[in-house]
Amino acid sequence: MQRKRYSPGRVPGTLLGLGAGLAVVAGALTGCSAADTAEDVTVDAKAGAAAAPVAPPGRYRTLFEPCGAVPQATLRDLLPGTAALTDVERAAVLRGTAAVTYDTDRRVGCAWTADSGNGTHRLVLDVERVVSYDPTVSDAARAQEVYTRKQLAAGIAVPETPAPTPTAPTTAATAPGATKVSATGAATPTGAPSSPTASGGATPPGTGAPSAGTPSAPATTGLEPRLLGGLGDIAFVGDTLGTTGGSGTQRVVSVVFRTSNVIVTVEYRQRTTGAAAAPDSKELQDRAQNLARLLADRLEE
Repeated sequence: MQRKRYSPGRVPGTLLGLGAGLAVVAGALTGCSAADTAEDVTVDAKAGAAAAPVAPPGRYRTLFEPCGAVPQATLRDLLPGTAALTDVERAAVLRGTAAVTYDTDRRVGCAWTADSGNGTHRLVLDVERVVSYDPTVSDAARAQEVYTRKQLAAGIAVPETPAPTPTAPTTAATAPGATKVSATGAATPTGAPSSPTASGGATPPGTGAPSAGTPSAPATTGLEPRLLGGLGDIAFVGDTLGTTGGSGTQRVVSVVFRTSNVIVTVEYRQRTTGAAAAPDSKELQDRAQNLARLLADRLEE
């Protein structure tokens, strides 16, 4: 068999084809690698842009045991009817009745009731820990929403934040005899009186001091439902007087305060029977507020 003759400087066709194929494959791999890198950069950029700040958690994670939170001496003052009970009966009343809740880390409560010769005293304690399930809303902010609803239900308006007063633009002095334009667009010669009152004229109807027959606002007693200071982050007291069956009356005083993400409600009520006088508002409010401040101190421990 005769061999093919070798010619210097010539490359066999098979090798040329193989080299071209390798170049195409290398180019494809380079293109894929570049595309993958660009996609990775795009995904990382989107993930970074989607991240949002997380609101801080509330200060409290658990709640205290409510029935044991009120000292025995305080309970005896709030429930004067216990003085006429036997030791066994008094101990049972002062022990209180715990509220039924599904999660004692979220809500707890306790109630005490004692009858006396001319009526009944009842104390109810409710403690709620508010948790926000929105990562952009803090637990304390969500608790403030719950507290605001309670305040409005008590008939106490939420103070509105005053809108900023617009500042009038500064203008140059107007020459005598020139015409200036007011905010309403009306032209007024300078030097002329802007209103009859300014020139000593009569006061326009509907203005000036009220007449002697104008009714004035009712005088306040200082015991009406109102906001309280120095109790938690924010607090209020509510006071309602109503009638019960027959000729009896009942007064209900509620003190509600919020500390961070915990809302505490102290409800103290007294019911009288027969011809007994209506429960004293100041006495019940003072007692309820004193207990609320004691519980606020308990939260600080």
